[in-house]
Amino acid sequence: MDPQSLFPYRADPAEPSAVDRIRDAALGCFATRGVSGTSLRAVAEAAGVSIGLVQHHFGTKARLVSAVEDHVLRVLGEAIAAEPLPAPPADPIAELGHRVTSIMTDHPEVVGYVGRALADGDAFASVVFDGLVTVSTAQWDQLADHGLLAPGTDRTWAVLNPLVLVLGTVILRAQLDRHLPEPLASGDQLRRWDDAVAELLRKGLLRDETD
Repeated sequence: MDPQSLFPYRADPAEPSAVDRIRDAALGCFATRGVSGTSLRAVAEAAGVSIGLVQHHFGTKARLVSAVEDHVLRVLGEAIAAEPLPAPPADPIAELGHRVTSIMTDHPEVVGYVGRALADGDAFASVVFDGLVTVSTAQWDQLADHGLLAPGTDRTWAVLNPLVLVLGTVILRAQLDRHLPEPLASGDQLRRWDDAVAELLRKGLLRDETD
């Protein structure tokens, strides 16, 4: 028997490297101010390092932006598409919702960056959206293979409508917050939103279990 298994514990996470700190600081700055509104000096100040260190690791702002966007894509891929959806009797719609709300809870800067990119309509927005369409298509194909889709479902819009619901919410968060008792990012409101979206998807796209 592995003696360590008798006393399971989680090792303390390693301190983030200077590269990670700079990248994460840039992500937060870009999500808040936009890429064009953020200087390398502002990133250095947010990361608590010198601008020389930023330039040492990344060279140019374009390379820093590329590192941030690679990180954003990696987070999205690991959170949304790392595992196939569970088969019945598990609830795949609940699992989809869990994956989305986990990103919002665990990676708010990633969500902010994606929302800004989509609103700006830049090239990265197309990369993100096309990737999400590919993932969503595969997930709805899984639901169809499990016999869960309602007869006559428009498969194109079965893929696109959930993305409209989620990405529209991301882009309009500031406006939505004005009509909610708490910010959307709060636990209660995020659960309400997840439940409401799941109800729409179940009633609009899934086969009635009583049929």
